[in-house]
Amino acid sequence: MNQILVIEDEKEIAALIEKALKEAGYQACLAHTGEEGLALLKEKEIALVVLDVMLPGIDGISVLEKIRAAYNNVPIIMASAKVQEEDKIRGLRAGADDYIGKPFSLEELIARVESQLRRFTYFNKGMPKEQVLEAKGLTLDEKHHRVELYGKEVKLTPTEYDILWFLLKHKGEVFSSDDIYKKLWAEKYYEGNNTVMSHMWRLREKIEVNPKKPEIIETVWGVGYTIGES
Repeated sequence: MNQILVIEDEKEIAALIEKALKEAGYQACLAHTGEEGLALLKEKEIALVVLDVMLPGIDGISVLEKIRAAYNNVPIIMASAKVQEEDKIRGLRAGADDYIGKPFSLEELIARVESQLRRFTYFNKGMPKEQVLEAKGLTLDEKHHRVELYGKEVKLTPTEYDILWFLLKHKGEVFSSDDIYKKLWAEKYYEGNNTVMSHMWRLREKIEVNPKKPEIIETVWGVGYTIGES
Protein backbone atom coordinates (compact mmCIF):
# COMPACT_ATOMS: atom_id res chain seq x y z
CA MET A 1 0.00 0.00 0.00
CA ASN A 2 1.39 3.42 -0.97
CA GLN A 3 2.36 5.61 1.95
CA ILE A 4 1.75 9.36 1.58
CA LEU A 5 3.62 11.92 3.66
CA VAL A 6 1.59 15.04 4.47
CA ILE A 7 3.62 18.03 5.70
CA GLU A 8 1.01 20.51 6.93
CA ASP A 9 1.21 22.73 10.01
CA GLU A 10 -2.56 23.23 10.42
CA LYS A 11 -3.46 20.11 12.38
CA GLU A 12 -7.16 20.12 11.49
CA ILE A 13 -6.39 20.27 7.78
CA ALA A 14 -3.72 17.59 8.16
CA ALA A 15 -6.19 15.32 9.94
CA LEU A 16 -8.80 15.80 7.22
CA ILE A 17 -6.26 14.97 4.52
CA GLU A 18 -5.14 11.91 6.46
CA LYS A 19 -8.74 10.69 6.76
CA ALA A 20 -9.41 11.24 3.04
CA LEU A 21 -6.22 9.41 2.04
CA LYS A 22 -7.06 6.43 4.26
CA GLU A 23 -10.59 6.27 2.83
CA ALA A 24 -9.03 6.25 -0.65
CA GLY A 25 -6.91 3.24 0.30
CA TYR A 26 -3.59 4.91 1.13
CA GLN A 27 -1.48 4.93 4.26
CA ALA A 28 -0.74 8.40 5.56
CA CYS A 29 1.82 9.85 7.94
CA LEU A 30 1.71 13.43 9.18
CA ALA A 31 4.35 16.04 9.89
CA HIS A 32 3.59 19.55 11.13
CA THR A 33 6.98 21.10 10.39
CA GLY A 34 9.51 20.76 7.62
CA GLU A 35 12.00 19.24 10.03
CA GLU A 36 9.52 16.53 11.05
CA GLY A 37 8.77 15.79 7.40
CA LEU A 38 12.42 15.43 6.46
CA ALA A 39 12.96 13.09 9.43
CA LEU A 40 10.02 10.89 8.37
CA LEU A 41 11.42 10.65 4.85
CA LYS A 42 14.54 9.08 6.32
CA GLU A 43 12.53 6.60 8.39
CA LYS A 44 9.76 5.49 6.04
CA GLU A 45 9.30 4.40 2.44
CA ILE A 46 7.30 7.31 1.02
CA ALA A 47 5.51 7.07 -2.32
CA LEU A 48 4.41 10.74 -2.53
CA VAL A 49 4.61 13.96 -0.52
CA VAL A 50 1.87 16.56 -0.04
CA LEU A 51 3.75 19.67 1.08
CA ASP A 52 2.37 22.96 2.38
CA VAL A 53 4.26 26.11 1.39
CA MET A 54 3.68 28.09 4.60
CA LEU A 55 5.39 26.15 7.39
CA PRO A 56 6.92 27.23 10.70
CA GLY A 57 10.70 27.12 10.75
CA ILE A 58 11.88 25.85 7.38
CA ASP A 59 9.45 27.10 4.72
CA GLY A 60 7.91 24.77 2.17
CA ILE A 61 10.10 25.81 -0.76
CA SER A 62 13.25 25.14 1.29
CA VAL A 63 11.85 21.77 2.34
CA LEU A 64 11.09 20.99 -1.30
CA GLU A 65 14.66 21.78 -2.30
CA LYS A 66 16.03 19.56 0.49
CA ILE A 67 13.75 16.69 -0.56
CA ARG A 68 14.79 17.06 -4.19
CA ALA A 69 18.46 17.02 -3.22
CA ALA A 70 18.14 13.78 -1.24
CA TYR A 71 15.08 11.99 -2.69
CA ASN A 72 14.96 13.09 -6.28
CA ASN A 73 12.45 10.46 -7.47
CA VAL A 74 9.57 11.02 -5.05
CA PRO A 75 6.56 12.88 -6.54
CA ILE A 76 5.67 16.08 -4.65
CA ILE A 77 2.38 17.99 -4.66
CA MET A 78 2.63 21.47 -3.17
CA ALA A 79 -0.38 23.02 -1.44
CA SER A 80 -0.62 26.73 -0.76
CA ALA A 81 -2.98 29.61 -0.15
CA LYS A 82 -0.65 31.54 -2.46
CA VAL A 83 -2.41 30.98 -5.76
CA GLN A 84 -0.86 33.72 -7.85
CA GLU A 85 0.67 32.43 -11.07
CA GLU A 86 4.19 33.45 -10.04
CA ASP A 87 3.86 31.45 -6.79
CA LYS A 88 2.80 28.34 -8.68
CA ILE A 89 5.61 28.74 -11.19
CA ARG A 90 8.11 29.20 -8.35
CA GLY A 91 6.96 25.96 -6.76
CA LEU A 92 7.08 24.02 -10.01
CA ARG A 93 10.49 25.39 -10.91
CA ALA A 94 11.78 24.47 -7.46
CA GLY A 95 10.92 20.86 -8.24
CA ALA A 96 7.26 20.24 -7.40
CA ASP A 97 5.39 17.87 -9.70
CA ASP A 98 2.01 19.50 -9.09
CA TYR A 99 0.60 22.52 -7.27
CA ILE A 100 -2.84 22.85 -5.69
CA GLY A 101 -4.26 26.09 -4.29
CA LYS A 102 -5.96 26.39 -0.91
CA PRO A 103 -8.76 26.00 -0.15
CA PHE A 104 -9.11 22.78 -2.12
CA SER A 105 -11.61 19.95 -2.04
CA LEU A 106 -10.38 16.66 -0.66
CA GLU A 107 -11.74 14.99 -3.80
CA GLU A 108 -9.49 17.14 -5.97
CA LEU A 109 -6.46 16.40 -3.81
CA ILE A 110 -7.10 12.65 -3.95
CA ALA A 111 -7.52 12.88 -7.74
CA ARG A 112 -4.16 14.64 -8.02
CA VAL A 113 -2.49 12.07 -5.76
CA GLU A 114 -3.92 9.26 -7.90
CA SER A 115 -2.80 11.00 -11.10
CA GLN A 116 0.78 11.49 -9.88
CA LEU A 117 1.09 7.92 -8.60
CA ARG A 118 -0.46 6.50 -11.77
CA ARG A 119 1.93 8.48 -13.98
CA PHE A 120 4.94 7.66 -11.81
CA THR A 121 4.08 3.96 -11.78
CA TYR A 122 3.59 3.86 -15.54
CA PHE A 123 6.81 5.60 -16.44
CA ASN A 124 8.91 3.81 -13.83
CA LYS A 125 7.44 0.32 -13.59
CA GLY A 126 4.83 -0.25 -16.24
CA MET A 127 6.83 0.31 -19.42
CA PRO A 128 9.46 -2.08 -20.79
CA LYS A 129 12.92 -1.30 -19.41
CA GLU A 130 14.98 -2.32 -22.39
CA GLN A 131 15.96 0.78 -24.27
CA VAL A 132 18.59 3.47 -24.18
CA LEU A 133 17.31 6.62 -25.86
CA GLU A 134 19.86 9.04 -27.32
CA ALA A 135 19.91 12.44 -29.01
CA LYS A 136 22.21 15.46 -29.12
CA GLY A 137 24.58 14.25 -26.41
CA LEU A 138 21.75 13.04 -24.17
CA THR A 139 21.44 9.43 -23.06
CA LEU A 140 18.38 8.18 -21.21
CA ASP A 141 18.74 4.68 -19.75
CA GLU A 142 15.23 3.38 -19.07
CA LYS A 143 16.38 0.32 -17.14
CA HIS A 144 18.36 2.31 -14.60
CA HIS A 145 16.23 5.47 -14.79
CA ARG A 146 19.36 7.51 -15.50
CA VAL A 147 20.01 10.51 -17.72
CA GLU A 148 23.44 11.63 -18.87
CA LEU A 149 24.56 14.61 -20.91
CA TYR A 150 27.89 13.93 -22.64
CA GLY A 151 28.58 11.21 -20.07
CA LYS A 152 27.79 13.31 -16.99
CA GLU A 153 24.70 12.36 -14.96
CA VAL A 154 21.84 14.87 -14.86
CA LYS A 155 19.52 14.73 -11.85
CA LEU A 156 15.88 15.16 -12.92
CA THR A 157 12.63 15.16 -11.00
CA PRO A 158 10.06 12.47 -11.94
CA THR A 159 8.13 14.95 -14.07
CA GLU A 160 11.21 16.29 -15.83
CA TYR A 161 12.32 12.73 -16.57
CA ASP A 162 8.89 11.84 -17.97
CA ILE A 163 8.81 14.86 -20.28
CA LEU A 164 12.31 14.12 -21.56
CA TRP A 165 11.50 10.42 -22.02
CA PHE A 166 8.34 11.26 -23.97
CA LEU A 167 10.11 13.67 -26.34
CA LEU A 168 13.06 11.30 -26.85
CA LYS A 169 10.66 8.42 -27.50
CA HIS A 170 9.06 10.50 -30.24
CA LYS A 171 12.10 12.22 -31.73
CA GLY A 172 11.29 14.44 -34.66
CA GLU A 173 7.64 14.86 -33.68
CA VAL A 174 6.27 18.15 -32.38
CA PHE A 175 3.97 18.24 -29.35
CA SER A 176 2.08 21.19 -27.90
CA SER A 177 1.84 21.81 -24.15
CA ASP A 178 -1.71 20.48 -24.48
CA ASP A 179 -0.45 17.22 -26.00
CA ILE A 180 2.26 16.72 -23.37
CA TYR A 181 -0.06 17.48 -20.48
CA LYS A 182 -2.73 15.05 -21.64
CA LYS A 183 -0.18 12.32 -22.39
CA LEU A 184 1.73 12.55 -19.12
CA TRP A 185 -0.95 13.65 -16.68
CA ALA A 186 -3.83 11.75 -18.33
CA GLU A 187 -6.09 14.71 -17.60
CA LYS A 188 -7.88 17.29 -19.67
CA TYR A 189 -5.74 20.32 -20.36
CA TYR A 190 -7.28 23.58 -19.23
CA GLU A 191 -6.87 27.13 -20.50
CA GLY A 192 -3.93 29.00 -19.04
CA ASN A 193 -2.22 25.92 -17.60
CA ASN A 194 1.48 26.72 -17.19
CA THR A 195 2.45 23.38 -15.66
CA VAL A 196 4.21 22.03 -18.74
CA MET A 197 5.92 25.35 -19.48
CA SER A 198 7.27 25.57 -15.92
CA HIS A 199 8.63 22.02 -15.94
CA MET A 200 10.03 22.57 -19.43
CA TRP A 201 11.95 25.65 -18.30
CA ARG A 202 13.49 23.79 -15.35
CA LEU A 203 14.37 20.84 -17.56
CA ARG A 204 16.06 23.13 -20.06
CA GLU A 205 18.01 24.79 -17.24
CA LYS A 206 19.52 21.38 -16.51
CA ILE A 207 20.35 20.21 -20.03
CA GLU A 208 20.77 23.30 -22.22
CA VAL A 209 23.85 25.50 -22.44
CA ASN A 210 21.53 28.49 -22.74
CA PRO A 211 17.92 27.74 -21.71
CA LYS A 212 16.76 30.90 -23.49
CA LYS A 213 18.19 29.56 -26.75
CA PRO A 214 17.58 25.82 -26.46
CA GLU A 215 19.32 23.49 -28.89
CA ILE A 216 18.19 20.11 -27.50
CA ILE A 217 14.49 20.66 -26.78
CA GLU A 218 13.57 23.02 -29.58
CA THR A 219 10.50 25.23 -29.74
CA VAL A 220 8.52 25.24 -32.96
CA TRP A 221 6.82 28.57 -32.57
CA GLY A 222 3.06 28.38 -32.54
CA VAL A 223 3.14 24.58 -32.52
CA GLY A 224 5.08 23.10 -29.61
CA TYR A 225 8.24 21.27 -28.53
CA THR A 226 10.45 18.70 -30.21
CA ILE A 227 13.78 16.91 -29.99
CA GLY A 228 15.13 16.61 -33.49
CA GLU A 229 16.50 13.46 -35.04
CA SER A 230 20.02 14.90 -35.30
